[in-house]
Amino acid sequence: MFIKRQYTAVCWLISVIYLTLANPAYSEQPLVKKTLVRSGEVFKEIQRLNQLELPKTNASYLWRVPRQNKFPELSQATTDVVLVTDVKVNSTDKGIELILVTANSLKLQVLPKTEGNSYIADIPNAKLQLRSGDFRQEKPVAGIALITVANVNANTLRVTVTGEAFAPAVELFDSTKEGLVFGVAPSTSTAQQPTTTPEQKPSTTEPEKPIELNVTAPPDTNYRVPDATTATKTDTPLRDIPASVQVIPQQVIEDQQPRNLIGILRNAGVVQNNFSSRIADTFSIRGFRARNVYRNGVKDRFADGAAFSSSLTNIDRVEVVRGPNSVIYGQVNPGGIINIVTKKPLSQPYYALEVRRGAYELFEPSLDLSGPVTKDGSLSYRLNTSYRTAEDFTDFYNEKRFFVSPVVNWRIGKNTNLTFDSEYEDIQQSLGTGDDQIASATILPNPNGKIPINRYLGEPTDFFNRQLSRYNYNLEHRFNDNWSISNSFQAAFLTLDLRETDVSGLLQADNRTVEREQTIFPKPTEYEAYTIDTHVIGDFNTGSIKHKLLAGFDLFRQTQSISILRRAVAPLDVFNPVYGQPLGDTFGRLGLYFRDDALGFYLQDQVTLANNLKLLVGGRYDLVENEFANRIASTSSVQSDSAFSPRVGIVYQPIAPVSLYASYSRSFEQVTGADKNDSLFKPQLGTQYEVGVKTDLFDNKLSATLALYELTLTNVLTTDPTDSDYSVQTGEQRSRGVELSVTGEILPGWNVIGFYGYTDARITKDNDLPVGNRVEGVPQHVASLWTTYTFGTGSLKGFGGGIGFNYVGDQMPDSFDTYTIPSYFLTDAALYYRNNNLSIGLNLNNIFNVRYYEASFDYLQRIIPGRPYTAQLTVKWEF
Repeated sequence: MFIKRQYTAVCWLISVIYLTLANPAYSEQPLVKKTLVRSGEVFKEIQRLNQLELPKTNASYLWRVPRQNKFPELSQATTDVVLVTDVKVNSTDKGIELILVTANSLKLQVLPKTEGNSYIADIPNAKLQLRSGDFRQEKPVAGIALITVANVNANTLRVTVTGEAFAPAVELFDSTKEGLVFGVAPSTSTAQQPTTTPEQKPSTTEPEKPIELNVTAPPDTNYRVPDATTATKTDTPLRDIPASVQVIPQQVIEDQQPRNLIGILRNAGVVQNNFSSRIADTFSIRGFRARNVYRNGVKDRFADGAAFSSSLTNIDRVEVVRGPNSVIYGQVNPGGIINIVTKKPLSQPYYALEVRRGAYELFEPSLDLSGPVTKDGSLSYRLNTSYRTAEDFTDFYNEKRFFVSPVVNWRIGKNTNLTFDSEYEDIQQSLGTGDDQIASATILPNPNGKIPINRYLGEPTDFFNRQLSRYNYNLEHRFNDNWSISNSFQAAFLTLDLRETDVSGLLQADNRTVEREQTIFPKPTEYEAYTIDTHVIGDFNTGSIKHKLLAGFDLFRQTQSISILRRAVAPLDVFNPVYGQPLGDTFGRLGLYFRDDALGFYLQDQVTLANNLKLLVGGRYDLVENEFANRIASTSSVQSDSAFSPRVGIVYQPIAPVSLYASYSRSFEQVTGADKNDSLFKPQLGTQYEVGVKTDLFDNKLSATLALYELTLTNVLTTDPTDSDYSVQTGEQRSRGVELSVTGEILPGWNVIGFYGYTDARITKDNDLPVGNRVEGVPQHVASLWTTYTFGTGSLKGFGGGIGFNYVGDQMPDSFDTYTIPSYFLTDAALYYRNNNLSIGLNLNNIFNVRYYEASFDYLQRIIPGRPYTAQLTVKWEF
């Protein structure tokens, strides 16, 4: 007897240790090929790699106890309301498991019943509290049409699982590590009705006796986001997308408290390019400058060319899709796409006040208000607003920012939804578009030493003011369970006012003095942009093959009117500057007008050949036109182009948690002008080949992606060898690399997000630049790691901390490789306390006060310094 007990204990312990580190799906795969029958449809599945079908002995399953209907009924009037802070859906060998995560050890009641082909469970002593409102997921697995988790009233939660043909079979489990677990298996006949336990008899009339259970779960952290829409314009699991996609969720943003968008994107290996991070959203991805910043799937035309930096106040998450994506979004450069997803109205009242106070006189209060307007919840709203005042490490710098974003959602009917949202931001900023310094007085040797990092080489009277407004609507209608249509429109307006003094030449022979010039907008520069997109999404079958079809078109117009005045400014001694000297003569005046029009038609099909074999094919045809006018010289030109952009990719899942993928995609970007024979330039083309592997670990709590790619940019302009006054399109650049990203939860309360990328970006053809040189502004190595731990129980419950590292390798400021911008390694940390409605956080950035330069500007050796050590305190009340 003693030996038997020892043997049992040892086996149990080995199972816990081993299977905690392994995904349960490994032990749940079938040995032989299965044929699934759905209403007369035969659906074959490619044979799995596993050779044995093992019982469920994963550690997470060992903590589960099946619910039996033997608990006494609990009075609702005496029961505290339990807050459900997260909803998780995981795949199993039988179907799915639906987990309600709660942070309280309180008693729950479950009242299950069956209506038609739906399993419905009411929990009268629970309340769903998600930032995104109610939970909804369509077709998580074959046989299940829809899962919803929603609040019926102030203290009743309803879980509904709808089968495609019949009601699913359901088992309830109590897990002290996960929460309340619904084990769901699709039913293939009416004989398989949902139950709460094997012993319980199904009922379609009277609800079962309440089930009482105790649940203890760690606090919700939400680092892993399983789905994304940016890559395909459909809500698709990341594991089914044949591309490298990384999502930086709201929880990471709250933990890190960044000041600007690059602070978020560093988690995905994106680096700053050209401008200062406090001025503009300009980035580099996979060796190419990424001008592709989107907001809710609509291109932010002002992020790059208009030197505008995005507010973070209403950002819910950021999705990064690496590689060309013209098939969905039209003309883009090939590095990748950054899509900002903003906060949406909630179905339950939510109010939050946050105040940030930090180094360099940072003071930023913000409000986040949301909830229903009508009693039935058909009309809801969200309002995000903030006001920031701050200085910075550069002399004379200060800024004032006001931001407000109201959103209204109208649920017109059961199948129709209309959302109106708008944004307004006013930025009043001293200094010009950059705080650049010169390499010859910083990172390169100089007999006079180095200038301090706070030295400004312009004039204290410089300024750069911006006013932005956006107005959007999105109308969605579902014709039935399989077909829907979406129409969206955006009108955006931007006004710029500028006075900027810049370095206009290299350091002179005395190694102290630089020439300067001043740029002024005699009247504000005006941008206007209009975008409309309409598409349909349909699910249908051709025999045993499933399709998700996307078809649509978009139309875009942007105009820009700009007036520029340039005048001479007295030279400056960078080691002993004297500001305010008399201005020189005016030597240049410009009056320019630009117009860009685009019309695109796109078609995409996500094909499920088998449960573990998926194909993505798509194509897009674009018509683009550019108009340029010089109003002072009274000249103008118009150029039209067209392009076809294909994409094809395949995903194979040999075992449930592993996806192998390969893809081919192409992008285009219009190049205006003509060669010496007056032949118009063709669009630049980006062509990429990519292979990779994705995996979900630790019961789908941690996701990782490994990708290898080759990306080539052709039709690059270079000097005409027969006439140096003209250009030809014989240039070519190539980028090859490998990337690894990791996001999710390692253990309860311990979360991580990390990235490593190696990029070998080279000049492969050119008449000016040396072939083989590195592409400017592209580090070969980029790595980031951020990890946090939050105590979920005990006397330290609610306390937590995080630490992060960011490494950026050396860069070449130009493709002549004249000098090198050094690599840098930054360390950040955070301490916080979160309990109920109060959150307090302390963030420390660049703890070791590393002096570094985040970007380079041009051949004048202008480089942009990064921010030194800073500390920031954040207090947030939610009620």
